[in-house]
Amino acid sequence: MNAMSENKRKNIYRPVIALALLSLLMCGLLFPLVVTGVSQVVFPSQANGSLVQLGNRTVGSYSIDNGFTLPIFFHARNESNPLTASASGVDPDITAQDALSQVPRIHNATGISPSALTDIVMAHEERTLFTVGDPYVNVLALNLALVSSYPTVYSAYR
Repeated sequence: MNAMSENKRKNIYRPVIALALLSLLMCGLLFPLVVTGVSQVVFPSQANGSLVQLGNRTVGSYSIDNGFTLPIFFHARNESNPLTASASGVDPDITAQDALSQVPRIHNATGISPSALTDIVMAHEERTLFTVGDPYVNVLALNLALVSSYPTVYSAYR
């Protein structure tokens, strides 16, 4: 009788173990591979991190903060206004107002006119819902515009 109940117990656990292994394979291996493959085909740039090339080198990503700290560049975390920082601390976008508040610092460090810097900010302004929502700018896009628009000032970064 004891051997029979042992066999019954094994038969009860067999489907549970099989289902657990099947779920592990499906959810832990098959699904991520399918999602990665589809994203590589449909959204290759985003799937690879929206990396940005300048010349032959990767200079950053449009998707995360790139850690600009020199006074000649726009910063994602403006020390004078820490309330615009994202909760994660890696948001690559800042409000247009925050970008404009950095214009005097960049002007003092580079000599580029405040009106030209303001024009660059306004040219890169986006909104959360196309034409409505709070205006924001991508810090990497602003800094790349500076490097390409003022090659003599930013010659070391080209």
